[in-house]
Amino acid sequence: MARVVAIFGPTASGKTAVAEELARRIPAELVSADAMQVYRGLPVLTNQSEHPARLVAYLGLDEEGSVADYQRLAHAAVDEILAAGRTPVVVGGTGLYLRAALAELQLPPPPPPGTRERLERLYDDEGAERAHALLAERDPAAAAAVHPNDRRRVVRALELAEAGSSLRPGENTLWSAETRHPTRIFGLEVSPEELARRIERRTREMFERGVEEEVATALSDSISATARTIHGLQDIAELPREQAIEVLIARTRRYAAYQRKWMRRIPGIALVDAGRPAAEVAAEIVGDLGSVAPAR
Repeated sequence: MARVVAIFGPTASGKTAVAEELARRIPAELVSADAMQVYRGLPVLTNQSEHPARLVAYLGLDEEGSVADYQRLAHAAVDEILAAGRTPVVVGGTGLYLRAALAELQLPPPPPPGTRERLERLYDDEGAERAHALLAERDPAAAAAVHPNDRRRVVRALELAEAGSSLRPGENTLWSAETRHPTRIFGLEVSPEELARRIERRTREMFERGVEEEVATALSDSISATARTIHGLQDIAELPREQAIEVLIARTRRYAAYQRKWMRRIPGIALVDAGRPAAEVAAEIVGDLGSVAPAR
């Protein structure tokens, strides 16, 4: 029987609600695998739940986040929960973070401060072709996989090359089925039409709950480069309300489509119909897991 349970799905598929219902049915603790929820100060924008979960809001907005740091903390959290005789439920929509929590990924160390900013300036000042040519000199495999106009990935590939790693390592463990503990992974499926409705409803609710004031407060102080990549942060800060809502809805729908593609590549994932109440989805997951002691 699985010792660890993981729940993955696109944004607005109901992952958190299902995980919380699951924790009401078995002795479990939640471990977040969401790259945006690691930050304090933006609970509305990053859809943080009031239900206790590990690795939520453990970084200040002025701190840089990294997958390597997250992996170390996630492994410790999973092991502590298992040692206490409970089931870790790893839940989130950031595929890389989910995989890092469940497995031993060989991750490069974080770059020295200022590296990304220096490489971004190089890309902007010397042009996409020159930056891509530099990448081809340092890491031909990565250059062959990245288009020169993909600024984010060119900069990331150069950053990894400087750290002695690669965007295209020879041995790719990302899509391996290997995990640190016996694990059952569930993927939440919602029809594109229903997911679009949920995304729009949730986005509008965020504005009703004061996300504009939350963002203004967050940007009134120093904020790290990784925190600035949180979806919607700049849109809400810079655009009129209705325009920001429409842009954020469109951006979130694109991200959800990306997550759906990622979900289908996860080895051994069990797909579950999530177009119904979270309690029903959780009950099906418990049934799949087999005989489990009831939560006390």
